[in-house]
Amino acid sequence: MGSRQITEKSLSMLRSLPRISLGNIRNNPKSKQSSKRGRGQHGGDKHGAGNKGSGQRQNYMRLGYETGNNPFYLRVPQEHYYRGHHLRREYPPLSLHQLQTIIDTDRLDITKPIDIASIIKSGLYKFFPDQKQFGVQLTDEGADFFAAKINIEVQWASEQVIAAIEKNGGVITTAYYDPHSLMLLKNPKKFFESGQAIPRRMIPPPDAIEYYTSAETRGYLADPEEISKERLKLAQKYGYSLPNIENEPNYNMLNERKDPRQIFYGLEPGWVINLKEKCILKPKDQELLQFYST
Repeated sequence: MGSRQITEKSLSMLRSLPRISLGNIRNNPKSKQSSKRGRGQHGGDKHGAGNKGSGQRQNYMRLGYETGNNPFYLRVPQEHYYRGHHLRREYPPLSLHQLQTIIDTDRLDITKPIDIASIIKSGLYKFFPDQKQFGVQLTDEGADFFAAKINIEVQWASEQVIAAIEKNGGVITTAYYDPHSLMLLKNPKKFFESGQAIPRRMIPPPDAIEYYTSAETRGYLADPEEISKERLKLAQKYGYSLPNIENEPNYNMLNERKDPRQIFYGLEPGWVINLKEKCILKPKDQELLQFYST
């Protein structure tokens, strides 16, 4: 091959190659080697987890724990900082914008009452009853765009959220569930397969009685007449006309409520659900009926 042909071939190859820049310059292979020894730098017996207390177990400390020292809220007891913080109930938030998205994507059936079980079934909301989480806190993010007419039951809601739902002709109720009832609502199928009778829902603790008996918060233990008065007051406060749900074709659905002792819609305490034979076993003994009804 002549020199002219070699030159032409080299030039054609350079035309097809990308231009050299700072972005495509690379070091030669194995020109730089790391001095680290990886996870086995301590003889391979620690596996990268260390050798001090909870660090080697990857067991993270609870809120307020100060690695063996006296916590701050105990060092200054007169200020009562974080007193009982580990016992406080948590309500993971769900915004009205997220709720509208769940409805628009047909993950919720608004022709039926909505509770925490149906919200969890949508797959877009998670909570953990074993971590002091007691249900849904509905927040007012997206209240201006919320347009669904629903009958929803949550555990905590603000005044703006109540107004946004009732403005569209919907109904909202705040209801308390004890941790055991929340575990059943989180995974009903697993509970029904165990063959146990549906338990009663427990009443709220003393520090939550006021909230769930108040008509202003639409508590499930409040007087229905007082709730009607508060609905009118809230409409006058926020300047919207209160829809008359009695004239709605789905009035029965909007007016449906759970009994204070009831956990699931349509299922009473004491019933046993047989998924294999697709039947419901109901107690007939008078003592059992009285126990589950009180």
